[in-house]
Amino acid sequence: MEGPPGWLKDLIRDIPDFPQPGVAFKDITPLLASSEALAWCVRTLADAFAERPVDKVIGVEARGFIVAAPVAVRLGAGFVPVRKAGKLPWQTRSETYDLEYGVDSLEIHRDALAPGERVLIIDDVLATGGTAAATARLARALGAEVAGFGCIIELAFLGGRGKLGDLDSVSLLSYE
Repeated sequence: MEGPPGWLKDLIRDIPDFPQPGVAFKDITPLLASSEALAWCVRTLADAFAERPVDKVIGVEARGFIVAAPVAVRLGAGFVPVRKAGKLPWQTRSETYDLEYGVDSLEIHRDALAPGERVLIIDDVLATGGTAAATARLARALGAEVAGFGCIIELAFLGGRGKLGDLDSVSLLSYE
């Protein structure tokens, strides 16, 4: 994987005390507003997993959707949304997980993945690893094999990668 362009980190904005005091939120909206940066992120994440068979790309609500859908198109795979509880209109399977600032639940449609399908999970940020690990558990509960996890930003100082076990993980930018 090619290293990120030097200017990419300049497009990440720190928002102090969001969504609650003590949390420094990494805002990727300036990055998403740059066609060059967004294209680089999509291309690089897709290329990192291009040698593996991927049937579906799971995007995690909400910023993960923005990157996961074009990664899916680039890989010739389908896109599956994983959403917060109560947002999906069909029968769901749910998983509760810890955030760096609380507890939440994610849901997936029960028929979104078929047994044996290989899935790639894409999100914007890997922080404590709770969201990524919960999404992997949801996929596996439906019988899918998780081919890997990719994200734009890893907050390495929070140790989230450790919650992913031996799952192949790619982050484009890391904050130590």
